[in-house]
Formats: sequence, C-alpha cells, structure tokens
Amino acid sequence: MKKIALRAGFAGLVGLIVLYSIFPFYYAIVTSLKDSGDLFRAELFPARLNLDNYAAVFREQAFGENIANSVLVSASVVGLSLGLALLAAYPLCRIPFRGRATLLMTILGVSMFPQVAVLSGMFELIRALGLYNNLLSMTLSYMIFSLPFTVWVLTTFMRELPQELEDAAMIDGASTLTLIVRIYLPLMGPAMVTTGLLAFITAWNEFLFALTFTLSTEQRTIPVAIGLISGASQHELPWGNIMAASVTVTVPVVLLVLAFQRRIVSGLTAGAVKG
Repeated sequence: MKKIALRAGFAGLVGLIVLYSIFPFYYAIVTSLKDSGDLFRAELFPARLNLDNYAAVFREQAFGENIANSVLVSASVVGLSLGLALLAAYPLCRIPFRGRATLLMTILGVSMFPQVAVLSGMFELIRALGLYNNLLSMTLSYMIFSLPFTVWVLTTFMRELPQELEDAAMIDGASTLTLIVRIYLPLMGPAMVTTGLLAFITAWNEFLFALTFTLSTEQRTIPVAIGLISGASQHELPWGNIMAASVTVTVPVVLLVLAFQRRIVSGLTAGAVKG
C-alpha cells in the first residue's frame, strides 16, 4: 500500500511539473488561433480556428527577414563556437602545461558573468570595430557566453576518450589536425550536438545584446522583433500577433530538441561515469 501511495505521489508530482512546463506554450497556441474578440475568453479550445494572426505577423512587419537574421546569427555562433572549442579542447586535455586547471576554471568563469555586466564594454568594442547595427556584432557578442561552455564540455568529453587512439594515430604519422578531425571528431558526436544545440538556443533567444547592438528593423532578430510588436496604442497590444510570432519561433527549437534528444542526453551525461 505504501509503494502504491509513493508511486501515485510521484506520478502526481511529475504530472504537475509537466503541466507547469507545457501549459504556457499550449496557452500561446490557443491564443494565437483566436479572433481578437475572443482573446480574453476563458476556454481550453478555441471555438473557431483562425490563422489571421499568423498572416498578420508576416504581413505587417519584416518578420520573415527577422527569422532569417536569427537563423544566420545562431548558425554562425554554433559553427564558430564548435570549431574553436574543438581546437582548444585538445591542448587543454592532452597537453600538460602549468596553469591548465586555472585556465579551464577561468574559461568557465567567464560565462558566469551577467550580460549587463559586460554590456557597456561590449558596446564600446562593437562601435570601435564599426559593427554597430550589423549581424556580426551579435555573432561576436554571443560567443562570449557560448564559447566557454562549449570548450568546457568538449574538453571533459575528449578527456574520457582512450589515449591509445591518439598513440596509434601518431605512430601512423597523423598530424595533430588530422588526429582531431579524423579521430576525435567522429567520436564526439553527442557532445558536439549537445553543445551546438545549447549554443543555438542561447543565440536564438538572446534579447539584450540584440536590442542594444541593432537599430534598423532589417538587422533585428526575432526576440527583438517580437518585443517591439505594438498595436494602435500602448494599451492595445496585439496579443494574438505576439502569441503567433512566439509559436512560430518556438516550434523549430522544440523539433530540434525532439530530433536530437538521445544525443543530447548522451552528451550531457558524458564523463559522469568513468569506466
């Protein structure tokens, strides 16, 4: 009887957590499919499905261009972060040198700074480089937080790979770059997918830097574009359009997580148990 009660309590707790996590997204979907007159009517399912909010989002502003900007920035952040982190992970885990542990902790500590703490310094740097109101400014600034975490995870994962693989490759005359690309890279799929997806989601959702470093509508990413959606007045926000835009940009991320969930779990648990 006690086991049944424990299982029932555990199931109830899991159900509450799932409901708490999923309900906001469900509410956004339902709201995005309602007419403006039905937005504040309490109902689990809309009486009539209406796609006008989705059409209005793309018709009334350059939302398609904003999505393309976010895809370009997020993809470039992922590519650069993974490439640089992979090259940095090898010396950090395979080449002994003084201060290696301190350097690793410093790299990880950089990612713990809040964005607002480095905002003014980044703004001056972006302006000095002539990148203000340019997508490259967001790529550069996002890597401050994505690259340290990526380096840390890939270093931890690579440390668990057998040293014999490197020794055998070196005996066969492989260079360091060949060793990284041909030997280690194929084995680091789970860690690469995990860190790449987390970097993508971080860049996809980032708001503060995107708002500060861009000025024109054509250079904005989707978080800023959604945040600046406004109605006829400040007191008449088009909630239907806002929810439709939120659903549009959330669905691709959800599909990516579902598609790579097994590799994500493998990458997150890499190094947790040392055999």
